[in-house]
Amino acid sequence: QVQLVESGGGLVQAGDSLRLSCAASGLTIWRYTMGWFRQAPGKEREFVAAIVWTGGNTDYAHSVKGRFTISRDNAKNTVSLQMNSLKPEDTAVYYCAADPNPGSVSWAARYDYWGQGTQVTVSS
Repeated sequence: QVQLVESGGGLVQAGDSLRLSCAASGLTIWRYTMGWFRQAPGKEREFVAAIVWTGGNTDYAHSVKGRFTISRDNAKNTVSLQMNSLKPEDTAVYYCAADPNPGSVSWAARYDYWGQGTQVTVSS
């Protein structure tokens, strides 16, 4: 059974940093494009970052580019999201997702597997 479990969320102040992790079981992450999405109260789920399986290239939403970094550790079968210079607008539930097929990494519908999410709250 495929399972993705996010961790590392919490309550921080603006300007602080957090590192989220996604532990995968039932799949090997290097065979999948791995993405991070987030959903704030009253808003739709939005793309944050992804690392593709075809060479490990990364992609980021404009709102987080330069502040967030996605990476993977194939040996540990985990994906991380380093979040620096956090802003109140980063407050959301963050989800890890996996997609076995190449394509648009920002399109949530392409991802086959999802975690349950971890809450990130940034106070001003």
